[in-house]
Amino acid sequence: MKKQTSYKEALQSKIFEIISRAAKELQVDSYVIGGFVRDLILERNHKKDIDIVAVGSGIELALKVSELIPHNPKVQVFKNYGTAMLRYEDMDIEFVGARKESYHFDSRNPVVENGTLEDDQNRRDFTINALALSLNQANYGELVDPFDGLTDMENKSIKTPLDPDITYSDDPLRMMRAIRFASQLNFTIEAESLHSISRNKDRIGIISGERIVEELNKILLSDKPSVGFLLLYQTGLLDIILPELTALNQVEEIEGHTHKNNFYHTLEVVDNICPNTDDVWLRWSALLHDIGKAPTKRYNKKQGWTFHGHEFLGGKMVKRIFERLHMPLNHKMKFVQKMVMMSSRPIVLAQDIVTDSAVRRLVFDAGEDVENLMTLCEADITTKNPSKFRKYHNNFKLVRQKIVEVEERDHVRNFQPPITGEEIMAIFDLKPSREIGLLKEAIKEAILEGEIPNEYQPAYDFMMEKAAKLGLKKATE
Repeated sequence: MKKQTSYKEALQSKIFEIISRAAKELQVDSYVIGGFVRDLILERNHKKDIDIVAVGSGIELALKVSELIPHNPKVQVFKNYGTAMLRYEDMDIEFVGARKESYHFDSRNPVVENGTLEDDQNRRDFTINALALSLNQANYGELVDPFDGLTDMENKSIKTPLDPDITYSDDPLRMMRAIRFASQLNFTIEAESLHSISRNKDRIGIISGERIVEELNKILLSDKPSVGFLLLYQTGLLDIILPELTALNQVEEIEGHTHKNNFYHTLEVVDNICPNTDDVWLRWSALLHDIGKAPTKRYNKKQGWTFHGHEFLGGKMVKRIFERLHMPLNHKMKFVQKMVMMSSRPIVLAQDIVTDSAVRRLVFDAGEDVENLMTLCEADITTKNPSKFRKYHNNFKLVRQKIVEVEERDHVRNFQPPITGEEIMAIFDLKPSREIGLLKEAIKEAILEGEIPNEYQPAYDFMMEKAAKLGLKKATE
């Protein structure tokens, strides 16, 4: 981590020089502030979006900057918010006038007044995000750090600049952001700040589902999402946002029989899947794959604890969660549903003797998502028994090998029947009827069971046999 008072050399990008020149012409002070500065000091990948604060009009500064850039990039102006944005090379640069804010209890949208740089830093969520670098020619690159954010970075600590109860109550989304930064940066939330999140957790109710999901997605996309989800659980936020998940944190014992804690197992599965995929929807699938277990949990004297049908119920619960949190109800939700509903299929295959017909059915049902499903199920192996762990993973290798062999031979991933319904109608001179469906289904089942290859002539011969049993004859006969 670079700890110094001047970062002049780090601000060599042409855009900072242009902003500095524009600010001088307008006779306003300007600073780069927030995430860009934080990541610069932490030596993380620099953010592609840069926040500029002007002690004056941010909109005027943006327009002046555009004038000074060749080809004058378009400036998007958001008058209601007093902000403006332009794109330079591959960076989005947002300009805002320094301001102070006050909040009404029932809204996270502040009442805004013009203010000083100090006012603007006071309104920031965390000390590590309140750091500013001067773009003024007199002290270009100088760090302005009123809350000792550098020390907090060194200590890997997330603190609010002001009283955390005020910070979190004013804008409750900041509670989610604190936890998200802890997860992304592997930082610790300062103790008083963490207690404050617990005290203010119910304030999350004024935040829209879309904003909450935006933070959840960022937690899920961190290297170890369990860090964030354990903090959400510890503070009580998770019980408000995803009670279906916290319901898994119950281990019951009857007649000496217990079951595993499916909440902690779930977090382990999410962490396991992360090195193998950056797909946020596959990570959501890992997070929700066992949510059907709490409502389906039963104790049976012969079998012990059972969770019959938890995948099917879990798939239905996915839709309710997506609706409640205003998440997309399109192919993304359908993908998560599919993964949850099929989440046990490869595991069953990996425990038994793998038959070609079982693999064909798996590939047919999973289609293009079979690789994702296998990735999810491998992450689901959380046993601490080394020999079981090796055995399951070796079995999964066999299943993957079988999938390749069966797919090369039988082409069932994007299954198209060798004989279409239209052909069946023409061959037997039929109108749309039950018999056509029966013949199509019989051909599909015969291919999946390995009774016939996925080819036209064997399918045709098989169809003629079945048709005869149904009393159907070729139209020409």
